[in-house]
Formats: sequence, structure tokens, C-alpha cells
Amino acid sequence: MRKIGSIVLVLALGVGIGLLISGKLAPVQGQAKPGMGFAAIPGSLGSEDVTGPYDVVKGWPKDVSTLPGNDKWTYGAAEGVFAESPNRVYMLFRGELPKMAPPKARLLPEVGPSISFPVAGLWRDTTTASPPGTGGTDNNVAEWMTSWEGKAPDIGIKGPPYRKMGVDANWENCLVVVDGNGNIVETWKQWDKLFRRPHSVYISPYDPDKNVWIVDDNMQVIYKFTHDGKQLLQTIGTPEREGADATHFNRPTYLDWLPDGTFFVSDGYTGTRVAKFDKSGKFIMDWGKKGGPRGGGGNEPVETRPGYFSNVHGVAIDPKTHHVFVNDRNNHRIQVFDENGKYLYEWKVDADPSSLHLLYIGSGSTIWTFDRTTNKMVEWDLQGHLLYAWGAMGNFPGALWGVHGMSVDQEGNLYLAEVDNGRVEKFRPKAGANPAFLVAKPIYSAWK
Repeated sequence: MRKIGSIVLVLALGVGIGLLISGKLAPVQGQAKPGMGFAAIPGSLGSEDVTGPYDVVKGWPKDVSTLPGNDKWTYGAAEGVFAESPNRVYMLFRGELPKMAPPKARLLPEVGPSISFPVAGLWRDTTTASPPGTGGTDNNVAEWMTSWEGKAPDIGIKGPPYRKMGVDANWENCLVVVDGNGNIVETWKQWDKLFRRPHSVYISPYDPDKNVWIVDDNMQVIYKFTHDGKQLLQTIGTPEREGADATHFNRPTYLDWLPDGTFFVSDGYTGTRVAKFDKSGKFIMDWGKKGGPRGGGGNEPVETRPGYFSNVHGVAIDPKTHHVFVNDRNNHRIQVFDENGKYLYEWKVDADPSSLHLLYIGSGSTIWTFDRTTNKMVEWDLQGHLLYAWGAMGNFPGALWGVHGMSVDQEGNLYLAEVDNGRVEKFRPKAGANPAFLVAKPIYSAWK
């Protein structure tokens, strides 16, 4: 009997091990089950989640070179995008760049040994190629053209210009409107002269007139246009004059609204505050202090107490709690306040270094961002816990390089504006995708 029992035990162990190896038995705690885990579509065979829970729409939109007489130019740096509907999408660019074929890879011995170009297919960074030349933190915006041309003595650039407007760039078609198929239906060329570095574009979900808002950080203003672009209704801020009060910005970046029309401005690349305005554009209050070295300079640590900022580059409102989420970009953290500027909490970004470009909540209960360092779209809960991330750096369809603006339409299509790739991409939700990994639709309160 003992021999029979031993044989049975050995057989049972053998069968059990075989089933475990073949995946027929449930894994032990901590092991992933087939079809489960960090995947946009559970169990998808061979997937890498390069485009997350979306499929990219190839060939969308039509290139600006398809406009009559514009065949020599393509889109410049794509700063922002806003989808009013699946059939009306606003795209914001820093002018145009020469349309040309990618250069063939070659060695550059004059630069150094074993150096080649392009690398990984990347050959033109449109955000450095497009005017103006003053985009970084604390840049002197008065040198916007000389810096782009290549003449900026204060930063060590001397000699004749190496770039020329009309040859190396063209300041036209900064705002282009396309339909659902990517056809260009409008260009707002009549307003190009107002822009210097158009940074973001919106329609307030609480505005029944659907007026169009454009933030321009180099001009130090926010423009408010009629829906059809025929009239400039309002200019908030003082053009070309920086400051930090009721009538001045210091390179504003983004904005978001409360249901009553009150809006908040992240201000900004050089400014270190959040500014609050009523629905008419009247200044209410602001908060924030410069997050720089303590003690006035030297090698002291960066000031990161609550309410201190360094490059305020994104703001998003939770419509349920009215909490204000602020991207403290150079301090690598998200700070959260109530609608009157009272500090609530924060979280640090666990990427070294990180460089977040934007914040978005919409109608959801999570917050999305894009990290320019990792080139990933990242989803956190509203306490900062990681939920999902996707993205791969490149210039092939579906790849990401420098996402600077994002929007979602009523059908759940996602639109991403890329400053480095110089394009806007459209993504459709994949069939069977985990809905928790889709970017939430925006709020549509006053209009559909």
C-alpha cells in the first residue's frame, strides 16, 4: 500500500507541475495571470501598447502644404489642439517650416568621431526650428527674433544671422481648423500678426457662444475670439509687457474653468503664480512665489515649500471638488490647491529628471499628463498614484515626441499636438480597450 501511495503521490506531483507550467492552474500570489495586468486590451497577443488603448489615424490631418500656393511649407511646432466636435478641430502652430524630405543618414567626422545623423529617424526638432527663439524658463522675450535668427549676444551667440524669415520659416497659418477627415476647412491667417508664440487653444465648456481662447506666452496675453474667428473680442493682459498683477502676465501657458465661468491661468514660464479671473476676465486674485534658491543665490537648495513655483506649465480643475491642480514643472511635482489658493497636498514625479508639459482632467476622476523626458502619456489618480502609461518616442505614426497639447471629442477620439514632431495626431479608441485607460471626455455643459 505504501508503494502504491508513493506512486500516486509522484504522479500527482508530476501532473500538478505540468499543469502549472502550462498555465492550467492559477498562479501563486504575485504572479500575473494570462490576459491580466498592465495592458490596454487584456490578453492581446504580441501587443506592446505603443499607442496604448488607441489606434492612430494615419494620414490625418491633411498637410498645410495642400493649400493652394503653399506647397513649399509644412506645419511648424504644434503647440495646442482643441476638439470642439469630431468634425471641428482647432490646431495651433508656431508658423510653418520648409517642406523637405528627411536627409539620408551619414557620418559627421567634422563634429566628432563615430557621430552620425539622423539618429533613430529624428532629424528636425520643430520646436527649436520654429520661431520665436525664446521658449525656455526666464528667456528674454524681447530677443524673440534675434535669438531665432542666431544673434543673441547675451547668451554668447554672435555674428550674422544663420536663419531668415521667409526662407527657414514662414509666419502664416498659426491656427488651422480641420474636419473629421482632416480636411482643412479654415485658416485664421488674419490673426497671425497678433501671435508671437501661441501656446494653447480652448473653448470654455461653460460658454454657449463657443468663443475661442488662445494663450500667447511671448505676447504676454490671452486672446478671446468669436467662434468663427471674425472678431477679436477681448485681450487679457498687456501685450509685450510682463508683470504679475491684474493686467500683466509673465509668459502665461494654460488655463481651465470652473462651472460658473471663473478661470485660472498658469503664469508661467517666467512668472511663478496662478491667476484667477471671473467669467468676464476681471482679475480676482493670485497666489504663488518664486521657487528658487533660498537666501538669494549660491548653491542653496531649490525652494520647494508649498506655494512656491518654478515654471508653472499647466493647470487643471477637478469639476467635482473645484480643486486646482498645478504643474510645478521645474520642481518636478504637482501641487493641489482649493479654488481660493489654499494649499492642500502635492506629489513628486518619480522620473529623474521629469519635464511635464500639461495637465488634463476633463469630466473624469483621474489626471493625465505628458512627460517630455520619457515621452509617455501618464495617468494618475487624483492623489498621484500611477494608473497607466503609454507612448514611444519617434516620428512614425502613433509615436510621440513632445506632446504639448491634448483634447478629446464627444466620441472619445484623442488628439495630441507635438511641438517636436510638428504635427497633430488623432487616435481612435481600440475595440475592447480597458475604459479606465482612456482619456476622459471633456465637460460639455453649455453646448454640445
